[in-house]
Amino acid sequence: MQIDDTDRRLLRRLQANPEATAAELAELAGVTATTCSRRLDRLARDGVIRGQHAVIDWPALGWEVEVSLRFTLDKTDPRAFDEFLAAAREVPEVTEIQTFLGRVDVRLHVIARDMAHYQQIYREKILVLPHIADIEALMQVAVIAENEVLPL
Repeated sequence: MQIDDTDRRLLRRLQANPEATAAELAELAGVTATTCSRRLDRLARDGVIRGQHAVIDWPALGWEVEVSLRFTLDKTDPRAFDEFLAAAREVPEVTEIQTFLGRVDVRLHVIARDMAHYQQIYREKILVLPHIADIEALMQVAVIAENEVLPL
Protein backbone atom coordinates (compact mmCIF):
# COMPACT_ATOMS: atom_id res chain seq x y z
CA MET A 1 0.00 0.00 0.00
CA GLN A 2 1.21 3.48 -0.82
CA ILE A 3 0.88 6.31 1.66
CA ASP A 4 1.35 9.97 0.88
CA ASP A 5 2.57 12.97 2.89
CA THR A 6 -0.88 13.58 4.38
CA ASP A 7 -1.07 9.97 5.60
CA ARG A 8 2.42 10.31 7.08
CA ARG A 9 1.45 13.53 8.89
CA LEU A 10 -1.64 11.87 10.32
CA LEU A 11 0.32 8.78 11.40
CA ARG A 12 3.02 10.93 13.03
CA ARG A 13 0.40 12.88 14.96
CA LEU A 14 -1.44 9.68 15.93
CA GLN A 15 1.78 8.08 17.20
CA ALA A 16 2.64 11.19 19.20
CA ASN A 17 -0.85 11.55 20.66
CA PRO A 18 -2.90 8.32 20.36
CA GLU A 19 -5.64 9.74 22.61
CA ALA A 20 -6.36 12.65 20.24
CA THR A 21 -9.76 12.85 18.59
CA ALA A 22 -10.08 12.86 14.81
CA ALA A 23 -10.81 16.59 14.97
CA GLU A 24 -7.64 17.25 17.00
CA LEU A 25 -5.55 15.07 14.66
CA ALA A 26 -7.02 16.88 11.67
CA GLU A 27 -6.04 20.25 13.09
CA LEU A 28 -2.53 19.05 13.97
CA ALA A 29 -2.06 17.55 10.50
CA GLY A 30 -3.54 20.53 8.66
CA VAL A 31 -6.50 18.71 7.08
CA THR A 32 -10.26 18.80 7.55
CA ALA A 33 -11.93 16.50 10.07
CA THR A 34 -13.68 14.69 7.22
CA THR A 35 -10.41 14.09 5.38
CA CYS A 36 -8.78 12.92 8.60
CA SER A 37 -11.57 10.45 9.39
CA ARG A 38 -11.68 9.14 5.82
CA ARG A 39 -7.92 8.63 5.74
CA LEU A 40 -7.75 6.99 9.18
CA ASP A 41 -10.57 4.64 8.16
CA ARG A 42 -8.69 3.70 4.97
CA LEU A 43 -5.42 3.16 6.85
CA ALA A 44 -7.25 0.91 9.32
CA ARG A 45 -9.09 -0.96 6.56
CA ASP A 46 -5.79 -1.52 4.71
CA GLY A 47 -4.13 -2.85 7.86
CA VAL A 48 -1.69 0.03 8.40
CA ILE A 49 -3.42 0.97 11.65
CA ARG A 50 -4.17 -2.31 13.39
CA GLY A 51 -5.94 -0.74 16.34
CA GLN A 52 -5.44 1.35 19.41
CA HIS A 53 -4.98 -0.17 22.81
CA ALA A 54 -4.28 0.67 26.41
CA VAL A 55 -0.72 0.16 27.61
CA ILE A 56 -0.95 -1.45 31.04
CA ASP A 57 1.60 -0.69 33.75
CA TRP A 58 1.65 -4.21 35.21
CA PRO A 59 3.76 -3.32 38.28
CA ALA A 60 1.19 -0.65 39.20
CA LEU A 61 -1.35 -3.49 39.41
CA GLY A 62 0.91 -5.67 41.56
CA TRP A 63 2.50 -7.78 38.79
CA GLU A 64 6.13 -7.15 39.73
CA VAL A 65 7.96 -9.97 37.90
CA GLU A 66 8.54 -10.10 34.13
CA VAL A 67 10.36 -13.00 32.51
CA SER A 68 11.25 -13.69 28.91
CA LEU A 69 11.29 -17.42 28.25
CA ARG A 70 13.03 -18.67 25.12
CA PHE A 71 12.07 -22.12 23.91
CA THR A 72 13.64 -24.58 21.55
CA LEU A 73 11.03 -27.10 20.51
CA ASP A 74 11.35 -30.78 19.70
CA LYS A 75 10.67 -30.50 16.01
CA THR A 76 10.56 -34.24 15.34
CA ASP A 77 6.78 -33.93 15.55
CA PRO A 78 5.33 -31.87 12.67
CA ARG A 79 2.57 -30.58 14.99
CA ALA A 80 5.07 -29.26 17.58
CA PHE A 81 4.72 -25.56 16.78
CA ASP A 82 0.95 -25.54 16.47
CA GLU A 83 0.40 -27.57 19.64
CA PHE A 84 2.92 -25.54 21.66
CA LEU A 85 1.44 -22.21 20.53
CA ALA A 86 -2.13 -23.33 21.18
CA ALA A 87 -1.21 -24.40 24.71
CA ALA A 88 0.81 -21.23 25.39
CA ARG A 89 -2.17 -19.07 24.37
CA GLU A 90 -4.13 -20.68 27.21
CA VAL A 91 -1.73 -19.43 29.91
CA PRO A 92 -3.25 -16.13 31.15
CA GLU A 93 0.09 -14.84 32.47
CA VAL A 94 1.64 -14.98 28.98
CA THR A 95 1.34 -11.46 27.59
CA GLU A 96 3.31 -11.92 24.37
CA ILE A 97 4.24 -14.81 22.07
CA GLN A 98 6.84 -14.51 19.31
CA THR A 99 8.22 -17.11 16.91
CA PHE A 100 11.70 -17.07 15.38
CA LEU A 101 13.92 -18.73 12.82
CA GLY A 102 17.16 -19.97 14.36
CA ARG A 103 18.19 -21.75 17.54
CA VAL A 104 15.32 -20.23 19.53
CA ASP A 105 11.90 -21.17 18.18
CA VAL A 106 9.51 -19.29 20.48
CA ARG A 107 9.67 -16.53 23.08
CA LEU A 108 7.02 -16.05 25.74
CA HIS A 109 6.75 -12.93 27.87
CA VAL A 110 5.38 -13.95 31.27
CA ILE A 111 4.25 -11.76 34.16
CA ALA A 112 3.75 -12.73 37.80
CA ARG A 113 2.91 -11.00 41.06
CA ASP A 114 6.14 -12.09 42.76
CA MET A 115 8.80 -14.80 42.57
CA ALA A 116 6.67 -17.37 44.40
CA HIS A 117 3.84 -16.78 41.92
CA TYR A 118 6.29 -17.01 39.00
CA GLN A 119 7.62 -20.30 40.36
CA GLN A 120 4.04 -21.63 40.52
CA ILE A 121 3.31 -20.49 36.95
CA TYR A 122 6.58 -22.01 35.73
CA ARG A 123 5.99 -25.39 37.36
CA GLU A 124 2.26 -25.72 36.74
CA LYS A 125 1.75 -23.97 33.40
CA ILE A 126 5.05 -23.57 31.55
CA LEU A 127 6.84 -26.87 32.13
CA VAL A 128 3.73 -28.77 31.01
CA LEU A 129 3.66 -27.08 27.58
CA PRO A 130 4.13 -29.69 24.83
CA HIS A 131 7.23 -30.35 22.73
CA ILE A 132 9.79 -28.43 24.83
CA ALA A 133 13.38 -29.42 24.10
CA ASP A 134 15.06 -26.53 25.94
CA ILE A 135 14.10 -23.39 27.93
CA GLU A 136 16.15 -20.30 28.69
CA ALA A 137 14.75 -17.78 31.17
CA LEU A 138 15.73 -14.11 31.17
CA MET A 139 14.51 -12.11 34.17
CA GLN A 140 13.71 -8.52 33.28
CA VAL A 141 15.50 -6.08 35.56
CA ALA A 142 14.59 -2.77 33.94
CA VAL A 143 13.17 -1.27 30.77
CA ILE A 144 15.72 1.25 29.54
CA ALA A 145 14.03 2.33 26.31
CA GLU A 146 10.63 1.52 24.90
CA ASN A 147 9.54 3.24 21.74
CA GLU A 148 6.99 2.08 19.20
CA VAL A 149 7.10 5.34 17.26
CA LEU A 150 8.55 5.03 13.78
CA PRO A 151 10.05 7.93 11.84
CA LEU A 152 7.47 8.67 9.14
